[in-house]
Formats: sequence, structure tokens, C-alpha cells
Amino acid sequence: MITPLTILGIESSCDDTAAAIVRGVPGQAAVASSVVSGQVDLHAGFGGVVPEIAARAHAEKLDIMVEQSLSAAGVTLGDLDAIAVTAGPGLIGGVLSGVMCAKGLAAATGLSLLGVNHLAGHALTPQLTDGLPFPYLMLLVSGGHCQFLLVRDHDNYTRLGGTIDDAPGEAFDKAARLLGLAQPGGPAIEAVATAGDPAGVGLPRPLLDRDDCNMSFSGLKTAILRARDDIMQDKGGLTARDQADLAASFQAAIADVLVQKTRRAVTVARSLDPALSRFSVAGGVAANGAIRAGLETVCADMGLEFTAPPLALCTDNAAMIAYAGLLRHASGESDDMTLSARPRWPLDAHSPGLLGSGKKGAKA
Repeated sequence: MITPLTILGIESSCDDTAAAIVRGVPGQAAVASSVVSGQVDLHAGFGGVVPEIAARAHAEKLDIMVEQSLSAAGVTLGDLDAIAVTAGPGLIGGVLSGVMCAKGLAAATGLSLLGVNHLAGHALTPQLTDGLPFPYLMLLVSGGHCQFLLVRDHDNYTRLGGTIDDAPGEAFDKAARLLGLAQPGGPAIEAVATAGDPAGVGLPRPLLDRDDCNMSFSGLKTAILRARDDIMQDKGGLTARDQADLAASFQAAIADVLVQKTRRAVTVARSLDPALSRFSVAGGVAANGAIRAGLETVCADMGLEFTAPPLALCTDNAAMIAYAGLLRHASGESDDMTLSARPRWPLDAHSPGLLGSGKKGAKA
């Protein structure tokens, strides 16, 4: 019988400072606590995340988040088995802040140190929340990443495709700014789109003519900019209905691309593993209702079990890092004080790198 483990997770790869406690064994664990301190207000005036501001905020908040997570779980550092921390990919200042905090705790307590790939945290979340067994197909779709991953184990991933430029979350943020909506852009566009016509504005569906699993969203930003400018030139401004139609059309374009490319990814994944029967989506953009509904339809049509973690564990959090660390610890893995922060860290080191770069740097 495997002895249950208690793992502290630390996450600071972008603009959320988070800590969490996860208890259990591989495939059967529970979140004892999960606390997150966001930075939306700090970056609101800049139109996006400012790396230097984010890193400073992480350094100021990490010890507080760790203390709160321990208190909420009713444990002390002496009750832990290991400390897991995001070691990349992400904004290097933020990642470095988390790694140094984890190193300090590990040095002071003698606990094992576990560096975790942020993408692995997302990819393993459905096993934490739903006990989803390997293998499964994962669509990781967030502010900085968009990839199809065939997940066979905690350290075995095959990337089937991804975005060659901007991630959908980046595109949503940019489109929201163009339409005068609040940040983060995804929720703002989804809210306004409910009053709009998804076919009201003609927008492209990039790369659907290519028979692969790669995607592109940069051109959609240019397309909505031009559509907005055309309407403003004709009418002298945007009405609330124009804004809603633009938002709905933009959301529909992204959803269509993700849905059609998911169908392709399922076919490719089954060519590699014919018994594949499970699909999951994670990342902040997975909260979008139109996108999620489209993915559920794909799974129903293609005979796949559909899983989506709760919203709080779709966006950046430390519970997913703690669970990924739990799997590493249970497999006898650990790191030492040479663990370094990595701005780039592909899960699948064997697949060719994706072209392009977004606001969080070159794609992992």
C-alpha cells in the first residue's frame, strides 16, 4: 500500500502568486488548500502583464501565500513530504521568485525539492480532479499556451500540434482592448458576445485548410481591428450592438478553429493509440462556454469521454503543481539546489519546436 503524501505546491509563472497543499497518492489525491493572489489591478493600466511588476509582486507575496496555504490545510512544514515549484516555462522573473522561495524552504526543512513544468501541471489536472487514467488527449488552452498533448504518464507527452504564434488567451486580450472592454479579455468578450450575432462580422478561420493540428490566432487580431475600423469609418463610432457582434464573431472564429483542430487531433491521437477514449481541456480559456460546448460536441460525435476541471483549477494555480510534484515524488524523483528557472521548457522534447512567439516568449 502506498503511503499518502502531503505536498506543498508553489506557482508564480505569470501574474498569479499561488500556493497549495495536496494530499493523497497517484490517481487519488485531494486539494487540502489552494490560495491565489492575482495581479490584475497592478497591470490594468498597461494593457498586459509587465514582467518586472509581476516579479516584484511575486517576491512580496510568496511567503504569505505559503503561510496561508499551510494554515488553510491545517498543517505545518513538518507535516510535508516535499515542496513542488513551477520551474518553467513562464516569465523568468516570476519563475525565479518561486524557485528561490522553494529552495529556501527545502534548505531550511530538509524536504525534497521538485521542479515542475507548468504545462505538466495543467496537463495532469484532470487526474487530480477526476482521477482520469492515462492515456488521454489534452487541449491545453490558456493565455500563453495552446497545445494538443497525448498524455501517457506524468513524464510522457507527445505534442500533436499547437499555435504557431499567439495563444487564444492573448488574442482575446488584444481583441478586448480593441473593443474597449476590460481585462482579462476572455471573460469580457464572452459576456458582451451573448448579445451579439456570431455571424455578424466575417472573420477568417486560420489554418483550417491545413491537414495538421497546428493553429494560428495572430491574424484574427488583425482581422477584428480592420473590421472595427471599417464599422467606425462607416458609422463614426461603435454602437453597443456593433461591439456585441464583433465580440460574438471573434469568439465564434476562435471556437471554430479549436473545434475543427480538435477533431483532427483526435484522429491523429488514435493513430498513435487506437484505444484512446478520453479527452480533457484545461487552461483559462477552457472556461469559455462556447468553446467548451463545441469541444463537448466533438467528444460526443467521436465517442470520447469529456472532462474539464473546475474553473479554479483551469486557471493558474498551485494545486496542479503540487499534484505534478506528488507524481514525481512517488516515482522516486527529486531535484537539488542546482534547479534553475527556465523561460522555455517543452513537455515533448522530441517534437520540432513551434514557430512564432507570443507575449510570454517563444512557444514551449
